[in-house]
Amino acid sequence: MKYISTRASSGKPPEFKRFCEILLEGLAPDGGLYLPEHYPQVDDATLTKWRGLSYADLAFEVLSLYIDDIPAADLKAICAKTYTEEVFGSKEIVPLRPLEAGLYLEALSNGPTLAFKDMAMQLLGNLFEYELARRGEELNILGATSGDTGSAAEYAMRGKKGVRVFMTSPNGRMSPFQQAQMFSLQDENIHNIAIDGVFDDCQDIVKAVSNDLAFKRDYKIGTVNSINWARLMAQVVYYFAGYFQATSSNAEKVSFTVPSGNFGNVCAGHVARSMGLPVDKLVVATNENDVLDEFFHTGVYRVRGSADTHETSSPSMDISKASNFERFVFDLLGRDGDKTRALFHDQLSSQGSFDLSADPAFKTAAERYGFVSGKSLHTDRLATIRDVYRRFASMIDTHTADGVKVAREQVESGVPMIVLETALPIKFAETIVEALGQLPARPARFEGIEALPKRVKLLPADAAAIKRYIVENVH
Repeated sequence: MKYISTRASSGKPPEFKRFCEILLEGLAPDGGLYLPEHYPQVDDATLTKWRGLSYADLAFEVLSLYIDDIPAADLKAICAKTYTEEVFGSKEIVPLRPLEAGLYLEALSNGPTLAFKDMAMQLLGNLFEYELARRGEELNILGATSGDTGSAAEYAMRGKKGVRVFMTSPNGRMSPFQQAQMFSLQDENIHNIAIDGVFDDCQDIVKAVSNDLAFKRDYKIGTVNSINWARLMAQVVYYFAGYFQATSSNAEKVSFTVPSGNFGNVCAGHVARSMGLPVDKLVVATNENDVLDEFFHTGVYRVRGSADTHETSSPSMDISKASNFERFVFDLLGRDGDKTRALFHDQLSSQGSFDLSADPAFKTAAERYGFVSGKSLHTDRLATIRDVYRRFASMIDTHTADGVKVAREQVESGVPMIVLETALPIKFAETIVEALGQLPARPARFEGIEALPKRVKLLPADAAAIKRYIVENVH
């Protein structure tokens, strides 16, 4: 399998890369995101063969379609090491549970940091360690988090040989539990950097440093954000796992609702659907930061500035510049790299928006790719959390509540709707208390975490300052 950039120019021969190259590289040198040259197609016989496999074996089957430069036996061992009952708390790894007629929750948050990011990050940590050992190299991971990516990355990479993590986060904009999960880590290879700004500032810094090709090369900079294809690819697996649990035959279709800020999680659903998984609708659920909902309703993609990015009770979705959205637009536009570059590099930087409403491709987006969208506000989150707890004795977190609210608007008779659960409620305890008047359950290993000593550096929203900090701490 070869990989291309979303900004590859039709005027030049394509620069193909292999999987292990893009694993360590992150952003493409032209500023684009990597995608496979084509999506492998999964037929009825393959779906039948995969139905009933363990999660680790299913992961191996899916990943094998995209990775041909790691020996099969090694890849199988990495998957088996990653997806265990011991790490994820159940044999199914991502158990599906019915909530109400036609609507299910797929539990993705039973990993080490209680968020869906663990599903991909645990794999990424093992892939990084494997490939770096094979090359005899080191990697300095630069990341940005709005809450869950950071802790998932740090818990996956702590103690890993040859890997350092420099994780940026918006100062004061994560929940106390999320901050404590990250900042309490004392491992020498983990560096937390609180940025004076919002998540989009952190994400811009990661892209700016990654686009400094000389610095990236000299300091071996890689990424774990969902701009890294390997992370998104790992997320494709749980769409197949959810489908198999919700259906008994390949003739059935399902829909997925995905709480979304950076478009990575739902983009993995787009990849699974493009491979042939029988998905009816991919429902994008946003919060008050509704840049994606606006696009799917109007065709206008309008990035908000820091001042217009709302601070909400589902903070991991407080994003107004959805990095992974470029991957979908590239597919939507017939994989035209020149047009994609013109939109995301030229127009967005100069105008802050682009408009595809008149493009014939946009008019068929829902029909061709299954995308629909909706939004959920703070009052909706509280009402949904209360309703789900009162009627089903089930406590859900704020982001999952956004998903359930929007999913209920899109459920169709005869088509199971699967909401991807994003985190456990304890990560957003303040809002749970507001909704229910009680604290959510806390796993014993996280008792008293907020009181632990914190190790974090406060820096301005400035790529140069981040580079200086990396230089000072790489030795």
